[in-house]
Amino acid sequence: MLILLPPSEGKSTPSRGAPLDLDALTLPTLAKAREAVLDALVDHCSGDPDVAAGTLGIPKTQPELIGLNAALRTAPTARADRIYTGVVYDALSFATLSPAGKRRASSRVLVTSSLFGLVSPADRIPAYRLSGDATLPGLGGVAAHWRASLDEAAREALGGGLLVDLRSGTYAAFWRPAPDLAGRVATVRVLHEIDGTRKVVSHFNKATKGRITRALLEDGAAPRTPAALADALRDLGWAVEIGRPGKAGTQLDVVVSEL
Repeated sequence: MLILLPPSEGKSTPSRGAPLDLDALTLPTLAKAREAVLDALVDHCSGDPDVAAGTLGIPKTQPELIGLNAALRTAPTARADRIYTGVVYDALSFATLSPAGKRRASSRVLVTSSLFGLVSPADRIPAYRLSGDATLPGLGGVAAHWRASLDEAAREALGGGLLVDLRSGTYAAFWRPAPDLAGRVATVRVLHEIDGTRKVVSHFNKATKGRITRALLEDGAAPRTPAALADALRDLGWAVEIGRPGKAGTQLDVVVSEL
């Protein structure tokens, strides 16, 4: 089983640690594609900071983020599970997983990254700021760049297991599994139900996806089909509705009434 998570906009910035070593990251087949994004981002942020802020959608009140990107090659690194913060990662809480849960996280979880494509929780990376919908001079759209680069690596990481896709729409566009994988793809949507009305609420969606990931890692369940995943989640206490299989996989709706 492979769980794909979105990144977080907010990141913890390490104060010490070895600099980035692209060759040491998981899925080395992505090295060339990673180098291209890194070069484009560092070069862009080493120029006019106002231009870079405008291109990257960085508020003028946070100019330090431009400097952060400009220094990526020499900046301190830490494990990705310590870099990514925010609602998903607070709910998942990598640091408080059991030893078995942490071992499973290293082999069953990948984070989608605008800068690195896919990273393992154990990969050492610096803090950075690059949105999935950004466009970089000399590179073009980040999403388009990764769409052309991720298929081989993602298939390698998936192997013969089930893909549990918890990515948001922006990052799902980086890699869409081909129809030949559809029988092994489960996308998860979280619906908040109040008085019989259901809707997608960002905070509930993110927090529940973090909790689902944590529960699967702690439980050790390894479902091999979307239907088996639905059963596993029900056993773990969630209300789950399973959709019809399609060319993009099977959608599971997790219905929650409270956070």
